[in-house]
Amino acid sequence: MDLNTPLEKCPALILNADYRPLSYFPLSLWSWQDAIKAIFRDSVVVVSEYERIVRSPTHEMRLPSVLALKEYIPSAKWPAFTRFNVFLRDGFDCMYCQGNFKANDLTFDHVIPRSRGGRTSWDNIVAACQGCNTRKGDRMPDDCGMYPRREPRQPSIFELQENGRKFPPNFLHESWGDFLYWDTELVD
Repeated sequence: MDLNTPLEKCPALILNADYRPLSYFPLSLWSWQDAIKAIFRDSVVVVSEYERIVRSPTHEMRLPSVLALKEYIPSAKWPAFTRFNVFLRDGFDCMYCQGNFKANDLTFDHVIPRSRGGRTSWDNIVAACQGCNTRKGDRMPDDCGMYPRREPRQPSIFELQENGRKFPPNFLHESWGDFLYWDTELVD
């Protein structure tokens, strides 16, 4: 990245105080403005920097590429039950046809339909493509021969983080590598 890189293309990877990313998906990133504010608030440690320099009338500094929080933020024990987290748990795959889709091409399906007493909960919802969801409709799996390939269940935060690591963002700066893949095996 050179000295003329647009500022908008210089986000900072944010690590918790244990030097692990706060989140993998979406990747924990701050804009360059938020990163600089945090430095001046003294709430972060600068771990790595871009070559890109910003200046004010009285100050000059390199933009941070990796920041670590000074205070540890504990992660939640269990993830929120959201449409996106269901898709992430299921790896953005339709649990019926096993096709891989973008989030906006997926919907969720009640394995036991609501009309048959099924609840909207981790253990009854799976990701489904539009076609499979329409084909299954409000029928029970035995009635239509459509069974999810994995039993729906509540994932742990760790499982969602691991799944999120499989979907890297479009932009990964080389200074982020040691922190995004901290448990990958080192090779000679």
